Amino acid sequence: MKTLIKIKPKDYKAGDIVKIDFMAMHPMETGMRKNKDTGALIPAEYIDEVKFMFNDTLITKMVIWESLSVNPLMSISFKVPGAGTLKVIAKDNKGQSVETTSAINPKG
Repeated sequence: MKTLIKIKPKDYKAGDIVKIDFMAMHPMETGMRKNKDTGALIPAEYIDEVKFMFNDTLITKMVIWESLSVNPLMSISFKVPGAGTLKVIAKDNKGQSVETTSAINPKG
C-alpha cells in the first residue's frame, strides 16, 4: 500500500492550524462486487483504521467500517505545536498495515 502525506499551506509557523491530507493507494473493495469472468464475489478489502500521531502521541484515530472510494483521501486540521514528526498508520481489514512519516518544520 503506497501512501502520500500533504501539509497545506507549505509555509506555517508554530501555533498555525494546517490541513493534513493523507492518501492511501488501496483497492477498497466492498465485498459486493462480482468478478466479471467467474461471477464470484470479490472479497471485501478496505482500510478500517487510520491513526495520526505527532511525536508518537496520538492526535486522532479514524475507525472505518465500510469501504470508501478507491485510494481514499482523509484530512484533518492540526494546530502545529512546534517541530516534530507526523506519523500516519493505516491498517486494512486483512491485517496489512503501512506507516508513513513526514517532518513538521514550522518556520518562525
